[in-house]
Amino acid sequence: MRHAELTMGRGFALAFDDGDDFVAELTGFCTEMGIRQAIVPMFLGGFRQATLVGTNGTLEDPDAPVWDETVLHTVEAVGAATLAWSPENDTLAPHIHVAVGRKDLAAAGSVSHLLRAQVQFIQEMFLQEVLSPRMVRPLCGPHAVPTLGFAPRPETGAL
Repeated sequence: MRHAELTMGRGFALAFDDGDDFVAELTGFCTEMGIRQAIVPMFLGGFRQATLVGTNGTLEDPDAPVWDETVLHTVEAVGAATLAWSPENDTLAPHIHVAVGRKDLAAAGSVSHLLRAQVQFIQEMFLQEVLSPRMVRPLCGPHAVPTLGFAPRPETGAL
């Protein structure tokens, strides 16, 4: 396990609009505000379409990550995220998980990593900027999974 004490920065409430590209709006907001790392303790609302990590097939290796995608339509969602910097891509790397319930199947649910989504009606989010330590998401391990890490400050070597 890795750990670090966080120094928090600005806090924001975001209200997404019907039809918004959820991930593009989030990353665009962070770029506009100069946010390179943050936590999202909660978001909630509806998605017209949500692309999650998942498969209907048999897992060949249950210990390996799943990279397949599944698309769900007309769902209610609640989720959380961390936003860190990808050193390989030199860009913001969101790690977003959601629990969604399908409106057309008696709120049948799915829980997984969110890849893409289009907002339906509303989506409300609370975002808390992290000032330090530097949070990075390098590719790690035999499966090259983007994994949260804490980079030392260049001037001191401390977190």
